Amino acid sequence: MGCHTESPGSGRDGLRAKWDSRYRESDRIPLPAQVLTDNCHLLPPQGRALDLACGLGANAIFLAERGLEVSAWDLSSVAVERLQRESERLGLRIDARARDLQAETPEPASFDVVVVAHFLDRNLADAITEALRPGGLLFYQTFTRESVTDCGPSNPQYRLAVNELLRLFPSLIVRFYREEGRVGDLTRGSRDIAMLVAQRSS
Repeated sequence: MGCHTESPGSGRDGLRAKWDSRYRESDRIPLPAQVLTDNCHLLPPQGRALDLACGLGANAIFLAERGLEVSAWDLSSVAVERLQRESERLGLRIDARARDLQAETPEPASFDVVVVAHFLDRNLADAITEALRPGGLLFYQTFTRESVTDCGPSNPQYRLAVNELLRLFPSLIVRFYREEGRVGDLTRGSRDIAMLVAQRSS
């Protein structure tokens, strides 16, 4: 699990510049989110998928390699340009766009799969739910306040409270959930994060 995270901020231009700089300096594309790789057997064989706050697009690439029609959105134009180049190199078709998610939310009932990793804007929860088509799946993973390491944002506002991820999407059917907190042997398991796969009813 990497320590990458994204969080909303009051100064959009400053936030954009921060992430542009970070992605410009990054020397590699990170691994796809664990919630996606561990539960990829739940993905549909075809359909439209959105990698929301995609960063360098590891999840978008993972989805496109499995035959889905993928859109990838991020505030950082640097990240989007790097993803465009990488998808071309791999021969994958990904519609990658620089998009301010606070100003431009997804259209309702427009995606069969939505993936969100290491990004937390509670105000977008309803829009994410509505973006799913009937039967559509949400794969969500981000950092929790109950943590073992210092990975992720230092501001607790950008970390999930206990079981908060479940409460953010109350109308969805839970298909998978994992949040281990600080229970048991802290050297093992999936710590620092909560992971959810949830489905919109048909």
